[in-house]
Amino acid sequence: MMSAIPLQENAAPAQAEAGTPMLEVENLTLQYSRKGPVIVDDVSFSVAPGETVGLVGESGSGKTTIGRSVLGLLGARSGAIRFQGEDITHLSPRARRKLQGELRAVFQDPYSSLNPRRTVGESLAEPLKVAKVPSEQIGPKIAATLEAVGLPANAAGRFPRQFSGGQRQRIAIARALITDPQLVVCDEAVSALDLSTQAQVLNLLADLREERGLSYLFIAHDISVVEFLAQRVVVLYRGQVMESGPSSEVVRNPRHPFTKVLIAASPVPNPATQKERRAQWSSLKAASAGAAPADAGGCPFAARCPLATDLCRSVRPKPRRLGEADVACHFAEE
Repeated sequence: MMSAIPLQENAAPAQAEAGTPMLEVENLTLQYSRKGPVIVDDVSFSVAPGETVGLVGESGSGKTTIGRSVLGLLGARSGAIRFQGEDITHLSPRARRKLQGELRAVFQDPYSSLNPRRTVGESLAEPLKVAKVPSEQIGPKIAATLEAVGLPANAAGRFPRQFSGGQRQRIAIARALITDPQLVVCDEAVSALDLSTQAQVLNLLADLREERGLSYLFIAHDISVVEFLAQRVVVLYRGQVMESGPSSEVVRNPRHPFTKVLIAASPVPNPATQKERRAQWSSLKAASAGAAPADAGGCPFAARCPLATDLCRSVRPKPRRLGEADVACHFAEE
């Protein structure tokens, strides 16, 4: 990702290996309808307290669908979702409402997630009222939260249309943080912003994580954006995990052919490196042209993979440890 503003290093959280995971997704399988196709197929990962885990993949990979399921907007066909050790897979609407203060979200388009007829202050007050925060505490809480995201306290009296796209996303972040959550699901939270504003918002998210001990499930299609913020990354393709592990390991030493395609497609500021990546991407596409599609039980990437054989098209590879990453590929060493 090209950036006019330097991004911070994603330091590993002190609590990352201790205690119960903040979020645990186990063998999750999702469908939009009972007879419809499987959108997410047997996906597992966890997010530790104070950690950022990135879900990355192309459009249609299932990453947003997983986020919706974590937020309770889509039921699971099978598998489990646990928040702070508690199974929240099939919570009732009443029980889910009690969880809203601890599990929040920031979406791609802040303007559509903010009521244009309400002032910023009214939008930020709503979750506090749901949480039954005393009225005399609401105003100071709104002012403090706006200042925490880099906006003046008097922004509470203005409407969303009076702010730029980057400022509106800061308001959306403030709304997510207003109830002091433990986990925030960021669904393409910076993809609609220009590069300079992206960098500012990413740095803001990193600062808030360190200051508040937040955990993030960070969903994006650009793996270079994920690398800057996330300590670990999960690479998805057609609803299945292709590769997962520490972000530095996965991005700088990718093992799965699809991870290499994602990295080759990601823009970088160095023209020579960008030219090399595009050439690599073109060669990968050319090598996979005309490949036979995979069987229902095979690797979903087989039809595009230059390494694919009949084994790949008929047998789904199981994740196995290579270095520090887990890779679902029969020929990852090659």
